[in-house]
Amino acid sequence: MFHVEQALLGALLLEPHRLRDVSGIAVDSFSIAAHAAVYAAITTLPPPDPAEHARNTKWLDRVLATGRGQARGLTASYLHTLVQVCPWPRHAPAYARMVEAEHARRRLKTSAERLVQTVHGRALPHPVQTVLTEADALATVVDDIANRFPPRTSALPRTAAPLPPAPSDRTEAVEEEQMLLATATAYPADIDSAWWLLPNDLTLPLHTGLWQCLTSLARSREPVDPVTVLWEAQQRGLLNDGSEPGQVLGLLAEPAGSVGHWGKKALQRSLLATVEHTGRRIEAYANDPTNTPFQLVVGARRAFADISAVRTRWQHATEPAPTQRRQPTPNARAGPPTTRATHTASTRATR
Repeated sequence: MFHVEQALLGALLLEPHRLRDVSGIAVDSFSIAAHAAVYAAITTLPPPDPAEHARNTKWLDRVLATGRGQARGLTASYLHTLVQVCPWPRHAPAYARMVEAEHARRRLKTSAERLVQTVHGRALPHPVQTVLTEADALATVVDDIANRFPPRTSALPRTAAPLPPAPSDRTEAVEEEQMLLATATAYPADIDSAWWLLPNDLTLPLHTGLWQCLTSLARSREPVDPVTVLWEAQQRGLLNDGSEPGQVLGLLAEPAGSVGHWGKKALQRSLLATVEHTGRRIEAYANDPTNTPFQLVVGARRAFADISAVRTRWQHATEPAPTQRRQPTPNARAGPPTTRATHTASTRATR
């Protein structure tokens, strides 16, 4: 808050000894370069003798000369303004606390904006890891703020959370989810291996419902094929949105690749969308001046719970399969080799 910064600096110019009562702020706590330069000068120069300071402006002249080294536009008249707008120099600790709170809000906003920008970064070699690293940086900012402003209550921000973002590559998402559903229909035994994929990770309501149908049939050991999945979908009312049965049958009839491959694609998209939504939520909280630092901490930590949940599932999906120690082969009579049937890739190549 601009006027609070002015009041604090005015208090320190009037009564420099008040600086020892001020804590929690630094040069970068101020919102404009002129204020940062004045504070840097005040904290750098030796404090004046109180009696001499009351008689002349020598110390103020030194503050001005030092401050101009960082902010050339700084003038003696502006220092006079800072002194004039300060109501009570003895309230300097309260002003400093307000400056610190606003600095915390700006830090949170800047870090949340950077997180959202990272999600939309193009050509990232490792998008998930890059985004999660930036999310950890935002979490560190939240922890720093919590150390200075421990939440007094569990009161959440009153700011309305923004709507979840729509996928930027919707066409690609739809195609990949169709591949997932068709491949899971062709190879239902592989569905359990993708237990970390949740229905809400998919972008279309129809796809969400079809994945629920597939997982339900597979876990119940019911027959799985396009017709049985269509029947289950009809029982659940999934076709009430106007989807044609023939359209659903066609969607489920072209498998390609593996369930795990397409499942990871969907989960990655869901993770990135969750991180973006979290960043936008925290950004919205920081933009609302009615939220106290305590509420910002509580709201940000609540928002981070969504990232933690999908992050854990991503780790399960991508961690290497545990290796099993190979057992020695017992001596046995020679015989014809045995082979194990595996499903082959279909005519459509894995993307």
